[in-house]
Amino acid sequence: MDGALFKKALWLPIMVLWLLYHLQNCSATSYQSTFPSVFLFGTASSSYQYEGGYLDDGKGPSNWDVFTHLPGRIDDGSNADVTVDQYHCYLEDVDLMEDVKINSYRFSISWARILPKGRFGEVNWAGINFYNNLINALLLKGIQPFVTVSHFDYPQELEDRYGGWLSPQVQEDFQYFAEVCFRSFGDRVKYWVTFNEPNLWVPLSYRIGKYPPSRCSVPFGNCSEGDSEKEPFVAAHNIILSHAAAVHVYKTKYQKEQGGQIGFVLHCDWFEPFSNSTADKLVVERALSFTINWFLDPILYGKYPEEMVKELGTTLPRFSQKDRENVKNGLDFIGINHYASYYVQDCISSLCKPGEGGSRSEGSYSRTAQKNGVPMGELTQFEWLNVYPQGMEKMITYFKDKYNNTPIIITENGYGELEDPSKTREEYLNDVTRIKYMDGHLNNVLAAIRKGADVRGYFAWSLLDNFEWTYGLEVKFGLYHVDFATLKRTPKLSASWYKQFISKHKAHSIVQENNREKRKFKCSTKIRKLEPQPSKLSFE
Repeated sequence: MDGALFKKALWLPIMVLWLLYHLQNCSATSYQSTFPSVFLFGTASSSYQYEGGYLDDGKGPSNWDVFTHLPGRIDDGSNADVTVDQYHCYLEDVDLMEDVKINSYRFSISWARILPKGRFGEVNWAGINFYNNLINALLLKGIQPFVTVSHFDYPQELEDRYGGWLSPQVQEDFQYFAEVCFRSFGDRVKYWVTFNEPNLWVPLSYRIGKYPPSRCSVPFGNCSEGDSEKEPFVAAHNIILSHAAAVHVYKTKYQKEQGGQIGFVLHCDWFEPFSNSTADKLVVERALSFTINWFLDPILYGKYPEEMVKELGTTLPRFSQKDRENVKNGLDFIGINHYASYYVQDCISSLCKPGEGGSRSEGSYSRTAQKNGVPMGELTQFEWLNVYPQGMEKMITYFKDKYNNTPIIITENGYGELEDPSKTREEYLNDVTRIKYMDGHLNNVLAAIRKGADVRGYFAWSLLDNFEWTYGLEVKFGLYHVDFATLKRTPKLSASWYKQFISKHKAHSIVQENNREKRKFKCSTKIRKLEPQPSKLSFE
């Protein structure tokens, strides 16, 4: 072996252990006894990214199933037909969660697995059974299910039949799907989310056409059909009204008996002014309005942000008086998915460079992770992911002040790495950069709590390397490495670090200790047979 290589091999484990010891002991002094006594420490996932089981046991095709089978849509040419195969290996994954000591697991329910044709077809009881088995397995290990109803995917039937989120008909479909979930699982699920990150996927789907149904118009993209200036706001409006319909059903029919909570999750980038100019200072609020408050203001106040109304005029759909009453005060908690922060520059008083997203329908601002060649925090392999942990505290504080300290749960936060053929498996497993990222962001969650923010949980993205949307399988966010050829899960250093962190802070399980199942599960390729059930649920 080359001498330099030998020295590297000798010192790398020592350096890793030193860093882990240093971070953990810093954490012990900084965090001990400072998180709330009942605080959710978990990991997050989504059905399409994790389950696999493509069309198994009666599942219908989703919009993402169709999209990923089209050539050229996914960077590495992969799809999620199998991905990490949690549909068959969920018991093994529950064991991994127990090993890491998390007390909650956030996952989503595949709409196409439960209702392959939406309200136009039968309930797929094999799908209901799968989620019952997953939920029960989690509870046996003392892990609270934290369930998202819609995480990007929906039955392709709804797109083909009436255009999906562009049609008001989708509101009735979503309400029906949500009620199937509340009725089937709500006796055990105490945390519900209606939608995950619509402020991210709506523009990607209807403005630039990068996500299904790939609708856009020039100059935003080169799609076969779409209207980039109008359709994002139509889709968003239907999502907000769908959320309101689901919340109304939950609060009037299920919440009192089931004792759960319901919320809404947004992708939350933090913004800071590019310069000291008045225009750049003011544009921060406009940028937040066009990305976050676009959804939260209607849900909490019954109206769109004034910044959006001023900029968009009649382009923005209007809420009727009845809609406003149905929509406002429509959540119990806000879910924050926070990864990165940016500088923002006003594009009304200043000329922004072409292609930087400064159009009127986007809010007339541009964003960048660098100012005069100096990055905001540490840059990574991705333009959209810079390491600026302070943004977490600032984001939480903004929500606390603007939305009357509504309870907050950090529903996603994580560090991704692009697959590098030159890296060894051992280098992937020694993920010290992920540990530093998580440590810094958890420190800032704590800082916000100390200043009075009502933060009730933190979910790392993600337990496993998985299918990362248009990146495919080449981007790694997991605490566990997955060999996609064999599906073998191997813990990274970050899994050990997170386990120690949770143990030191004595995270309480919200499931009774005497209900925990101590035995280890094995990967299962079968699910329990169901008794005959009616094809549709009756909601009276």
